[in-house]
Amino acid sequence: MTRPEPIGSYSPEDVVFLLKDISQSMGESGTEEREKAIQAGIHYSEMLPQEYKPSDEYMRIFHSSLHDSAEKLAVAVGVVAERIIENKGQNLVLVSLARAGTPIGILIKRYLEYAYNLWLPHYSISIIRGKGIDEHAIRYILQQHPGQSLQFIDGWTGKGAITKELQAACDSFAGKYSVHLPGEPAVVADPGHCVSLYGTREDFLIPSACLNSTVSGLVSRTVHRDDVVGEFDYHGAKFYTELKEEDVSYLFIETIAGLYPYIIEKVQQKKRNDVSTPPAWKGMREVAEIARRFSIDSMHRIKPGVGETTRVLLRRVPWKILIHPAYRENLKHVLLLAEDRGVPVEVYPDMSYSCCGLIKRMGRED
Repeated sequence: MTRPEPIGSYSPEDVVFLLKDISQSMGESGTEEREKAIQAGIHYSEMLPQEYKPSDEYMRIFHSSLHDSAEKLAVAVGVVAERIIENKGQNLVLVSLARAGTPIGILIKRYLEYAYNLWLPHYSISIIRGKGIDEHAIRYILQQHPGQSLQFIDGWTGKGAITKELQAACDSFAGKYSVHLPGEPAVVADPGHCVSLYGTREDFLIPSACLNSTVSGLVSRTVHRDDVVGEFDYHGAKFYTELKEEDVSYLFIETIAGLYPYIIEKVQQKKRNDVSTPPAWKGMREVAEIARRFSIDSMHRIKPGVGETTRVLLRRVPWKILIHPAYRENLKHVLLLAEDRGVPVEVYPDMSYSCCGLIKRMGRED
């Protein structure tokens, strides 16, 4: 099996990326160009979005959200880490889904080191909607850690598309290799009610959603295109070495992990009071209703939850933003970004999410 080459700014003690560095093989596409291509049928994983030095505005949002939500995030990480051990035991390999899952995987690994003196291997691999998981990476992990169970990790749930993709990928893997993998990821926040291993179902901003590679180990979103990723290659990613001066990946990790000694009691209390329930896919039903009400022809243009809405405003071409009035005070950054970009905001109380981003249909006026 292919030995992984170093990529990214994280220490291999925190995570090993099973990704091919395609930094010299692919160019990047502008936001509108990429949006038009995606809506014309080009798969999103065959293009890289442009990444720039984060603006002062982005950094203000990041630092503000990190300050406001650090303890809440630390507790949620602790709760999901405790639930992983309670449900899966300790003979585990952590496998985060690049890239939103990577910093969360590191935080879970760090929590288990602190609370249990448990040092688990942690890899980050690619999963791509519509193309599945990187089977080459999975086979490498299984070869390196025979007899250990895999626990997949992601950041949060929106509609649950990646959760469904992971379940389908694990079913396919079992059919090919007769190896059954647990197809449900653990996440920090599950506002879509898509999983049973979660830290909270509250829809709050996880600060790493505010930035791109500079809070994710300087690694791009993952790529799968036949001319750059061969049959026996890992899925690809770009390593943004030119952004090392702007890298806050470890500022994020150390800020949250530094709170672990102070929140252990709160973790136990929340775990007792907030009993885990099975997924009910509530969010998917709400998204279907949004599609109906706003005559949206593709579910891919609906991005529910504060993390996904933030990403729509920062990285996509937004049409409008829906906000739940009960959460307005917690959505100052969303309202600011919408105002700055001239995106209309509409009050919409009929959802469990705090907000939802709707992507503009390219090629006509909506």
